[in-house]
Amino acid sequence: MKALVYNGPCDVSVKNVPDAKIERSTDVLVKITTTNICGSDLHMYEGRTDMPPGRILGHENLGVVLEVGPAVDRIKIGDWVALPFNVGCGFCENCERGLSAYCLTTNPGMAGAAFGFADMGPYAGGQAELLRVPYGDYNCLVLPRDAEAKQNDYVMLSDIFPTGYHATELAGVKPGESVVIYGAGPVGLMAALSAVTKGASQVMIVDTQQDRLALAEKVGAIPIDNTEGDGVEQVMELTGGKGADRGCECVGYQCCNLHREEVPGLTMNNLVASVKFTGRIGCVGVFVPQDPGSEDKLGRVGKMPFDFGMFWFKGQSLGTGQCNVKAYNRFLSKLIEKDKVNPAFIVSHELPLEQAPEGYDNFDKRNEGWTKVVLKPGR
Repeated sequence: MKALVYNGPCDVSVKNVPDAKIERSTDVLVKITTTNICGSDLHMYEGRTDMPPGRILGHENLGVVLEVGPAVDRIKIGDWVALPFNVGCGFCENCERGLSAYCLTTNPGMAGAAFGFADMGPYAGGQAELLRVPYGDYNCLVLPRDAEAKQNDYVMLSDIFPTGYHATELAGVKPGESVVIYGAGPVGLMAALSAVTKGASQVMIVDTQQDRLALAEKVGAIPIDNTEGDGVEQVMELTGGKGADRGCECVGYQCCNLHREEVPGLTMNNLVASVKFTGRIGCVGVFVPQDPGSEDKLGRVGKMPFDFGMFWFKGQSLGTGQCNVKAYNRFLSKLIEKDKVNPAFIVSHELPLEQAPEGYDNFDKRNEGWTKVVLKPGR
């Protein structure tokens, strides 16, 4: 089969590799028809993780079931399925509690596993023609009859739509409240969509990328251009000097200042400044325990300066962590099915798998107009 393989920093290529296949009785084999390039993929692409060469990337995947193992009961050949980026077992203590991002079975010695991801188990990614899905009955979300026609919407259920929703859950967003979101990338845009869907009265999204801010307006968010570094001041002005009720961090450890220099704690500290006294912050942007590629001494060991004094003084609270996709993907799929939301509005480019290196290069450089790249194996 053809697959997108990581060769080293900023070097990926489509190669012929051995076909994915059923390895255990609980496996499902999926023909991938749609798979996305995610901002989290870029951390590995840039060499900012310990991803080993030769691994297949891709954790936002959707396709058709080709084969099922003898112990698979629920999933049938021909089903259209969306696949959570989390690889869970379904029966460990954490999975039973709905915490599929922290499965205790699928990555021994660590809590949590994922497709095509550094330090999250041996599972190949889905930027390929075929994908082996462990514990298929648990991990496959069977999609409605319109799945083939709305693949670009449903594939967002694999990661960024639930992750954006998770940001609003961690922040505790309620109807009628104001929300500020830092980062208008795909996850930030999904957080904005989620906050609007929940009935937030005011959704502000802060970024410097004009094309992404324009998309934020499409879902009813207020775009805040931080090009001059006055994003916090704009939020305070829009909220009458009080600050937003809730805040969402959707950038992560590679956030940059106005000079494009990485400042790992910048967005978190801006949230402390722009969220009200007793407000709550939800952080889903990726922060890692170690970042050897960082130029920042603290960043190399996964630490950052955090304005804890003001955070404490304001009585704020914080929720963090990877999204437990299975906690949300089923009911979010119903919103797509009934056309209440159409998350594919962020898609800027559809490319055949063979053009994935071009997609990575443009998406990584944040070139104008490259807001979300969808790959189509077999096209």
